Order: sequence, then C-alpha cells, then structure tokens
Amino acid sequence: MNWFTGVVLYALIWWVALFAVLPFGVRPTGEAENASGWRGAPAQPHLLRKAIATTLVAGVIWLGLYVVITSHWLSFRSGWLAMPSD
Repeated sequence: MNWFTGVVLYALIWWVALFAVLPFGVRPTGEAENASGWRGAPAQPHLLRKAIATTLVAGVIWLGLYVVITSHWLSFRSGWLAMPSD
C-alpha cells in the first residue's frame, strides 16, 4: 500500500467512524417547540471529544487493515483465495 492509498483509506474509515460515534451521549434539549414539537440540536454535542474518539478508533481500524493488507495472511495471489491455475 502506498502513502496515497493509506491516506484515502484512513479518510474513509474516519468518516464512517464519525457517523458511528456521533450518537453517543447525545441528549435533546429540555423544552420542545410548542407549534411543531421540534427539539432542535442537542444541548451539548461534545464535538471535540467525538472527533478525538473518532481519530483514535479510525487509527486502530486503519492499523488493523494495514497489517492485513501488507501481510500475506489474506492474498489473492497465493493460498486458498487464489484463482486456480489452468
């Protein structure tokens, strides 16, 4: 894996992890709007804490995928996943 592929893979993992982390700890505002019942944005979204958690989770997932991709544990060129030769 070259550096560009690694950066793109990390960015994709980071965004997916962000959407997985965003709902944690979200509490709605106390009072709903009378007309529509809409509560709006959360009172304290803690976005910096979630961005840090997302970065750590994405780093661990990326490192695991990097090890699997660069090793020969999972290879389409040899082993049981390889295409049979004629």
